[in-house]
Amino acid sequence: MVFSSLQLHPSLLPVLNELKFEQATPIQELAIPAILNGKDVMGIAPTGSGKTASYALPILTQLAKQPVSKTRNIPVLILVPTRELAIQVEEVFKLFAPALPNSPKIKAVYGGVSINPQMKSMMGVSVLIATPGRLIELLEKNALQLSSLKTLLLDEADKLLNQGFQEEMDQIRSYLPAKRQNCLFSATLNEKVEAITSLLLHDPLVLKVEQTENSVEQIKQTAFWVNEDRKGPLLRYLIKSRNMHQVLVFVGSTFKADAVVEKLRNNKLDAVAIHSKKSQDARTKSLRNFKEGKTRILVATDLISRGIDIEFLPYVINYELPRSPKDYIHRIGRTGRAEATGEAITFVMPEDEHHWKIIQKKTKKEQEHPAHIEHISTEDFDLKGY
Repeated sequence: MVFSSLQLHPSLLPVLNELKFEQATPIQELAIPAILNGKDVMGIAPTGSGKTASYALPILTQLAKQPVSKTRNIPVLILVPTRELAIQVEEVFKLFAPALPNSPKIKAVYGGVSINPQMKSMMGVSVLIATPGRLIELLEKNALQLSSLKTLLLDEADKLLNQGFQEEMDQIRSYLPAKRQNCLFSATLNEKVEAITSLLLHDPLVLKVEQTENSVEQIKQTAFWVNEDRKGPLLRYLIKSRNMHQVLVFVGSTFKADAVVEKLRNNKLDAVAIHSKKSQDARTKSLRNFKEGKTRILVATDLISRGIDIEFLPYVINYELPRSPKDYIHRIGRTGRAEATGEAITFVMPEDEHHWKIIQKKTKKEQEHPAHIEHISTEDFDLKGY
């Protein structure tokens, strides 16, 4: 379906054409009309399906019909679990907002940086993208109000509800007006998402988009069996021998991220770690440099990965297995986007075998057309010098 048939504000269409957004994705086809009609929406769609634009475009269309906010009372609130995702969502809104006649003010707020500039910038904000903790701080300091909120949206709701945000979410709800439009988007549907749905949404339209056969097939999946002491050399061997660039490496902890980066740098490979213990400025700079191809390897934890959205990312390497099959799908979904091919590589140690089988089994069960995963032994790999 073409965007011109979705009743978006006419001023948004030239921007979509300039960005080469020709056809709406399945979640965009479903969500845009529903949000424009003022319905409560629960959208379940895989990573890389165009989820952010599916709500940004109709929200901006709604705002174009309203006078620009001149107070600290926010009309649209978008809650996200991480700083990186807040920045990413802000970037999408700012792609389109200047095209509107009234050009609504867009602002992302998150912890890890000084709160004072954020407090001063709340006047006239039409769309506030916030992490829960920083939003509560701003509310407690009376830097903004939500009494006239028209639209509440939770993005990556599965993560919002899984990372200990429950108390914060309950606190935020106490500031919200009873009458509002509610939208919830998630890559996965779990018990916590279903529970919050009953609390937040009123007779919602449930929009579910499955992982398509094409998007799965675009990702070549390979598992390398390797012992712990050979994982580092194997990583460097693959990157050097295949001349890989723009490689996203997933690990399970901040400590491991820093350790892997140190080894890569010692072996003359340009790498940087991005995790919760880095300052916000350092994280933003690292992510920007990686997206622009200035940094060859980015080593990340699962928490940070939600803000890593790169249209043509060629390689994802699971240096350590994720905790759950859903995290595995999310990780490999960073590549193989926008009709591009991608490769997902997973390191599996002998002690990981049982967990790896569970990941494979549940991953295949959730996909209508599961991709084949090639398994390769590395016993005969000569890793000397790597």
